[in-house]
Amino acid sequence: MNAAVTQRHTGSFLPEITTNSKKRRKSTQYRMKQEKQSLQTGSVSDKSAQIVSKAEIALFRNSLKQNICVEMLQEGYHRSFSELFFLLSTDQDRRAAAEPGSAVRLQAPLDEQWDKLETLRLHLSRAEQAERTGSWSVVCEQRLFLGLYFSAPEDLWLSLHFYHSCVDRKQGGCSRPATEARACMAELYLQRGELEQARQQAELCITQTEDGSWLDSAGRPLRLRARQALWKIYSRLADALLDTADYNEALTLLHKGYSMATESEDKQIEGQASHRLGLAYQSAGDHDTAKQFFNICMQICGTLQDADGLGKAYKAMAKSIDGEGNTHETVQCLEKLVDISRSNGLQHNLADAYLCLGNIYYTMSQYERACECFLQGYEVACNLVDVALLQKAQV
Repeated sequence: MNAAVTQRHTGSFLPEITTNSKKRRKSTQYRMKQEKQSLQTGSVSDKSAQIVSKAEIALFRNSLKQNICVEMLQEGYHRSFSELFFLLSTDQDRRAAAEPGSAVRLQAPLDEQWDKLETLRLHLSRAEQAERTGSWSVVCEQRLFLGLYFSAPEDLWLSLHFYHSCVDRKQGGCSRPATEARACMAELYLQRGELEQARQQAELCITQTEDGSWLDSAGRPLRLRARQALWKIYSRLADALLDTADYNEALTLLHKGYSMATESEDKQIEGQASHRLGLAYQSAGDHDTAKQFFNICMQICGTLQDADGLGKAYKAMAKSIDGEGNTHETVQCLEKLVDISRSNGLQHNLADAYLCLGNIYYTMSQYERACECFLQGYEVACNLVDVALLQKAQV
């Protein structure tokens, strides 16, 4: 009998199960690729000498999900396997409950996306290994990584799962990675319109960053990031109250937001917050206080050379001055708005400023000046090819 034929595989029929996490294993897909190349490129004599093991056959016959789950169990990561299995089941339930043709149904099932499965396997295993040694900060770092990794709109449910698995822990729940997860959750809930959830996470994040030394993964101070998020959250919460004319509660929230904006060390946000607060006072009929905040906005925008923000502040200021019955100052303010808009090429603002000036001159019975302003506004609107603005100018 040919000696090559009688050659036998001397290794174990099943792969050895080990919990030694220090040995780096090749990924399942990589090993499958290597096995295929070996079988396809080997010589005739090599092929006759090869006897493929049962484990190697399984790499070809089993699904990606099966191979990755088996690998996790072989390495002894039973908790990671259970969590992965739970997430795969959740994905199946989501798809089953979704309407036919919906975005959830159209995307590939999680168990068919190899890169995501391999990322889950790797970082869940690392988190479990860190948990065994009591390295709670490392546990949260691995879970934070997964939360950031699943940032695509269709994966936000996974992102929230891993952020929660950071912040809801008894051990490590107040660590730097968990605090960054809170900031991420606040922004994510704000994006989804779940404002109370966003508020809760942002406020807790600020509490946990009192010492001010922690940075997020991009190098930004977490205390500033949380304050910027909370300003946006307070502003969104105030919107609903202003819609129902609940000015007192809305102003309370906007003052909190303004405080967060001033502490954020971001002058752009501070300028927006002062403008927002001025508009709220204007809606409440308190034009004197509104003008104070518009002046703050003007100063900040002037320093930043923010022509658009400066123009908005002048327009709002003109409205409050007009509300007090001071027509002469209103005209001066609007003329300043025209100059700013023209010199900075802000054509939409320029057209709007001309129309506002035309209305003021019309109320003053200065019809010739009013017509001149209306005509200038109409010409700018024609150049912009803005139908809505053109209709406004025509009226």
